[in-house]
Amino acid sequence: MTKRAVRFFNTTGPCNPDDHYMLPPEDRLKGAQLHRYINDKLYWVLHAPRQTGKTTFLQNWMREINASREDVVACYVSVETCQGISDINKAMRTIYSAIRFFSKTSNIPIPTLNNIDSEGLVQEILSKWAELVAPKSLIVLFDEVDVLEGEPMISFLRQLRGGFAKRGAGSFPISIVLVGLRDLKDYITKLKDGVAPNPGSPFNIKEDSAVIGNFSQAAVAHLFAQRTEETGQQITQEALDYVWELSKGQPWIVNNLFKRATMRVLDANDYSTVTYDHIREACEQMVLARETHLDIDSLANRLDDPRIRIVMGKMISGETDTNLVQSEGFRLCMDWGLVVIENGSSQVVNPIYREMLAREMTYGAQLAIPEPNWRWQKNDGTLDMDNLMREFQKFWRKHSAVW
Repeated sequence: MTKRAVRFFNTTGPCNPDDHYMLPPEDRLKGAQLHRYINDKLYWVLHAPRQTGKTTFLQNWMREINASREDVVACYVSVETCQGISDINKAMRTIYSAIRFFSKTSNIPIPTLNNIDSEGLVQEILSKWAELVAPKSLIVLFDEVDVLEGEPMISFLRQLRGGFAKRGAGSFPISIVLVGLRDLKDYITKLKDGVAPNPGSPFNIKEDSAVIGNFSQAAVAHLFAQRTEETGQQITQEALDYVWELSKGQPWIVNNLFKRATMRVLDANDYSTVTYDHIREACEQMVLARETHLDIDSLANRLDDPRIRIVMGKMISGETDTNLVQSEGFRLCMDWGLVVIENGSSQVVNPIYREMLAREMTYGAQLAIPEPNWRWQKNDGTLDMDNLMREFQKFWRKHSAVW
């Protein structure tokens, strides 16, 4: 058996399946019927908190579709570059550029239009793209759709609806998935100042809303079993249970704990059995490194939002109530994967996030605590009582008059 160190399931962006251990896409989805979306020519929505593996799932599914079917071609397209763009024409041109970029990187025919200043640019480019890949049918997986706001979002959705009726090989994508943090109806409600979507909403052609979930406890074990099969490295049941206890199946944390335990706590070429102590050390490393990977922005930036900081402060201290759970701040925390509601009770999503959040929110106070400039411990580890008494007397003389 050839032994090689390979990273685990990648939830932070694009990845090569040859370099990562993977789980079948269908195992990660709740409320989705992947084959039916293609066969019945359906448009649908996938939503989940940050760092649950949406991008990895999409790219893995794209590869699976293209490898297993000869009648369709699928392409992943991220529209993240549209973030902060409020002008409709500029936003549509940015989506046009994204389509061209990702079609090129996927070795799919690259669509081109002569006029790229039309508000209907997305509908036109998708029609042209479907024509280029014919006689195969086109499937488009749009990621990071939630960065679109206001009129650009409405225009984008209306153009997809405009081409929906003519969908088919050579005409328009037969299936489209829109992926983001929230269900699409939540964004439409926000755009309409809190009014719920009606049948005339710009994306009433949506068939389903699916959710990508965390790993199950069995999936965590299956993920490491792939490494065992490849390298022979074992892991104790106690260590696996501890990974689950710390992560509650959050994919990035599972990935990071396994990676640190096998490539940092243990040497990358050391295939000794992974134990509870190795996972504990991996957890400590991760917390001290202040790693979160909640997004490209740091957790500190997330906590700069007072709505999030108030909610997380109360959650960590146990001061939850109905008003807090119903607040926009709590909804934001759910979108970012910081909190969860289980069995009717709201809580921080897992012990590691609780520890990281507590440290992050008190980081300034930690830095403000001065190191003692006197030696309080002897070389043998016992307390230096003489030095301690001298320091106490200095302190007393300085403050006794005030008291």
